[in-house]
This record gives sequence, structure tokens and C-alpha cells, in this order.
Amino acid sequence: MNPEDSAGSATLPTRRIAAIELADGAQRWLVQSLWSDQAVGFIGGSPKSCKSWFGLDLAVSVASGTACLGRFEVARKGPALVYLAEDSLDQVRRRIEGLCRHRGLDIGQLDLHVVTAPSVRLDLEDDQRRLAATLQQLRPALLLLDPLVRMHRIDENSSADISRLLGLLRQLQREHAVAIAVVHHMSKRTRAQLGQALRGSTDLHAWSDSSAYLVRRRGRLVLTLEHRSAAAPDPIGVALVGDEAGAHLETRAPDSDEDDIAQPPPSPLAEQLRARLACAAAPLTRAELRAALRVNNQRLGDALLQLERDGVIERSRGRWALAASVAVSTRQLAL
Repeated sequence: MNPEDSAGSATLPTRRIAAIELADGAQRWLVQSLWSDQAVGFIGGSPKSCKSWFGLDLAVSVASGTACLGRFEVARKGPALVYLAEDSLDQVRRRIEGLCRHRGLDIGQLDLHVVTAPSVRLDLEDDQRRLAATLQQLRPALLLLDPLVRMHRIDENSSADISRLLGLLRQLQREHAVAIAVVHHMSKRTRAQLGQALRGSTDLHAWSDSSAYLVRRRGRLVLTLEHRSAAAPDPIGVALVGDEAGAHLETRAPDSDEDDIAQPPPSPLAEQLRARLACAAAPLTRAELRAALRVNNQRLGDALLQLERDGVIERSRGRWALAASVAVSTRQLAL
């Protein structure tokens, strides 16, 4: 039996490699440079960092075809579906109405739909089926879920539990060709990559295709974008402006702190690793580093990987050392 694309049989569907059609090779966007087409990911940030405002701005942009934040052009206009678990329907209406007023849009013509159910639980089969049926009916280009913590009762630190939940969202994305943006909180821990500060399992960061992180630095709200398969623009400043009748986010021009904004400060663990390797007489194994620093194995692995990507350290035969250029500059400073 030829198993190519065979469904419903005892085998998995397969296809000869030459029969798989190539895409055109161009990066496809839902919103240019901000969110990839049909991407899953997070809108992350600390409390009161305008995560919900950004999510609604993104949804209004997709539904209307107007630029997100007045800056990022929409590449694929389509219906948007939003669920805000922490806001009343009246408040959601007022926020969207204000965004429409600011852009000169008629809310009556906006193809944006709001889930009005009092709760949606992604860990309950009945709610999973209802969400899938809603996506099938509306065929939205974007689904906004805000926030993740109100949509389940699982352990966010459990890789097994989180993996099942993220697997469901990935399945919905593929079956309904929809981009999914999930609002989620970030911890206060410093991370070389902002996505690693998402609260809960590290599977969260690994899952995302496109994500947006809103972080306050020196009193300024900074938006940092991240993509799996495309370069991200430089971080930009944003601010919530206007009164209740027309509140909206605006971008801010870079200032003298731009370099500080673009590069998050190194984590204490990264600094400890660098210092430990600088004074070591020979390259050290991961086990030796873990014993010397008394650190969690997962955190150590994340820090080593990031320092290697940044060209600060290098690995050879299972041992770690400062990169040659870094070692030279460190010795020069010591002199």
C-alpha cells in the first residue's frame, strides 16, 4: 500500500520530499514586522504595562486594516476575535470605541468579535470544543486571549501540563489558519532574552512564533518584538495617551537611552559565569560550574546558551571557557 497522504489507515500520512511544494520563500506577515501570519505567541509584560491595550490595538488593526500603533502596516486584514477575562464587556466596548475614534473608524463597520461567555477554560474539553467551533464559524485572522492565567487551572510550572495546553492552541492555529496572541505575565527575574522571563514553564517561550514584550525601563515603557523566523525591529518606546474617550498607545522616538533599551542588562548568573570562567585555570565542565555556583541546572543551561550566542563563551569537548577575544580584553583590563 502506498502510504502517501493516506488518512484513516494504520499508518501516518507521508509524502515523498520532491512532492512537497515550496513556499515562495518570502516572510509572510499578519502585521508587517510585528506579528507573523498565523503565528502563535505572547504579549508579555508586568502588571499595568498596557498589555491589554496593545492586544486590542493589534486586534483593531487587523479587523480594520489600519496600522498598529500607527506604525506597523497590516499585511492581511481579516476578522478578529477577542476574549478579555479580566474586563467587563462595557469596558471592552469603551476601549475599542476609543481606539476607533482615534483612528476615525466606524465601530459599526469593524469586523471584531468579543467572546461574551463569563469564562473560557482551555483545560476543559467542552470549552475547547466551543472555541474550535467559534473559530470555524467566524474564520478570524487573529484570536486574542487575555490573560492566560484566567483561562486554566493547571500548574504553569509543569512542562507536561503547559505542553498539553500549548499543543491545543497550536492545533487550533493550524486547523483554522489563525494567528493567536496570548497575554501573559512576566516575572521580575532578569533574563538575557525577555521571553525567558515569561511566568511558568520554559516551554512557553519555546512555543512562540512571534511575541511582543512590554517592559518599563527607567520609567519608560519599551516594546520589544521577537520572531522565530524573521529579524525583529529595534525596541521602541510606547506610551498610553489621551482621555477615556480616545485613549490609545503611541510610539516614542528613541532617545539617549536607546542602547540601554535595545540590550537588556545581563543577568546576575551570566555575570557570575563570566567571572568564574575568567579566573579558571582551565575550561570547566557544566557539572563543575553548577557545583561552583550552586545553581539550578535549567537556569545554568539557559545562561550558558545565551552567553554562547552572544560570543562571550565557547564550548569545546564538553568544557566551557571565555571566548578568545573576551579573554584577551579581560586580561588587558586586569593590567
